[in-house]
Amino acid sequence: MGLYSTGSGAGNPLSSASMSTTPRHLLLRKPTPRHHQLGFLSTFASPLLHTSSGSRACNSSCQRSSTENIGRKITCSLLKVEDDSNDESCELVSGVELTVGEGVDSINAYLFKAVKNNNGTGILLLSDIFGFEDSSTREFAYRVACNGYNVLLPDLFRGDPWTKDRPKNLFDKWISEQEPQRIAKDIATSAKWMVDEFLAAGISKKFGLIGFCFGGGKVIEVLAQDQGASFGTGVSFYGTRIDTSVASNVKVPILFISGDNDPLCPVNVLESIERSIGRGSRVVVFKGRGHGFAHRPQSFEEDEDAEQAFMMMKNWLNDGLVANTC
Repeated sequence: MGLYSTGSGAGNPLSSASMSTTPRHLLLRKPTPRHHQLGFLSTFASPLLHTSSGSRACNSSCQRSSTENIGRKITCSLLKVEDDSNDESCELVSGVELTVGEGVDSINAYLFKAVKNNNGTGILLLSDIFGFEDSSTREFAYRVACNGYNVLLPDLFRGDPWTKDRPKNLFDKWISEQEPQRIAKDIATSAKWMVDEFLAAGISKKFGLIGFCFGGGKVIEVLAQDQGASFGTGVSFYGTRIDTSVASNVKVPILFISGDNDPLCPVNVLESIERSIGRGSRVVVFKGRGHGFAHRPQSFEEDEDAEQAFMMMKNWLNDGLVANTC
């Protein structure tokens, strides 16, 4: 594994000294669907919004031990909850299906919420073309929530994501049917839902924004439109179809993670966007890696780089959203 990074900030929170490798914990279980309930944080989670000095570990029976598990959906069972001061451990996470918005503007979403040591910080995660029900995307969202966050994963494609069994020659038609204005409105609806819910719980923290591939490209557009009102930072994994013209309107730092063997996300484009944004933004490039390696690793080597990319993101979110508000 090799990587290099560029950035506009003086400090580098992504140094190898600050990173370590943790197991890739997988999705525990699919909970019973529930509709949107105003005040979900204040209603049944308010005691958990205060960060405590310890942590509780959620020991999962399924950790990757061979390449046969790479890219395969595995359902885990919760074994036990025990006291553990290791801050790299996975916390117990709850999940709930939601409907956000009203009427024709309502969309389905999935919320992962840290049950122990909830840091009171929200993350909006924008999926790739395979949608919010994809197992790899949900696993990643779960792992983010394990670190104390409340992660909302909206259905950007209104029940019609791209599927691997579709003929590739139909992709252009499918993507053309995903209207940018409708998707932008659905993302705005999701963000507003988060703002309303957190304000109802008495929390006014800035949120984080994460996106993969298609969603990674939308990160720039959303933050340019937001102008720093709701979001405090962003992480874009190998964004595609990026509108470079709006980059200069972004008012918060973005961490860009990609591979140098990814034709869908050219490194020179990311570096140009990083220079336009400034504000401490950074581009991290993994040598030899192609598209999707961070949330869809296909080998042990990619899995190792995926772990390092996750830790970079984890440090970035902590520094930008949690550490400065404690």
